[in-house]
Amino acid sequence: MCPAVSIEPRAPIRIAFVDDHELALQGFTHLLEGDPDLELAAAVSTVAELIARECQPDLVVLDLRLSDGTSPRENVDAIRRLGAGVLILTSGEDPRLIRAAARAGVLGMVRKSEPLKTLLSSIRRAAAGETIPSTDWAAALDAALDLADAGLSAREREILSYYAAGQTTQSVAFQTGLSPNTIADYVSRIRAKYERAGRLAHSRVDLYRRAEEDGIVPDIQ
Repeated sequence: MCPAVSIEPRAPIRIAFVDDHELALQGFTHLLEGDPDLELAAAVSTVAELIARECQPDLVVLDLRLSDGTSPRENVDAIRRLGAGVLILTSGEDPRLIRAAARAGVLGMVRKSEPLKTLLSSIRRAAAGETIPSTDWAAALDAALDLADAGLSAREREILSYYAAGQTTQSVAFQTGLSPNTIADYVSRIRAKYERAGRLAHSRVDLYRRAEEDGIVPDIQ
């Protein structure tokens, strides 16, 4: 008689929600209740708070536009550095924000107007590593084909976010802890990278437009 083989139960998938609307967070929390395969890792209003929790999520469901001034790109980058996948929730905001998130490597996007069962299904699929297609995401990616990636580093993106928004070289230097000459060198390199990508970057207005297109400037409304 063969000995019985014990099968270890599979650990639930840890899901975190980042949304600055309290009612939305409450709804997301209830969504996972009673589901043996999904476990709530955190429900917070900012990515910074998520990182501080050290809760090791497998998947983060992220509101595209948060009110703390962060951009979709920097939020997605920060979450992916945690080793988690990202599923975006969108209300159909400016396509430039959607494009920035899509180019940052999210697993997909779900409209907030979708039924909860659709969101739950998308969470399961994204947690399994599937791509979640949507019309918003497809349209953003199609538009992105016309925008060559300038290949900016994280530091260059940070400096551009300040400079393109109208801050002086001295102000950017103060905020980043670098010298004004170093900031000027960074700006020159940023311009050169955009120019090599075939994207106009002669003036500060040009740089602001490039920053908008790439989701680097947080508030583009």
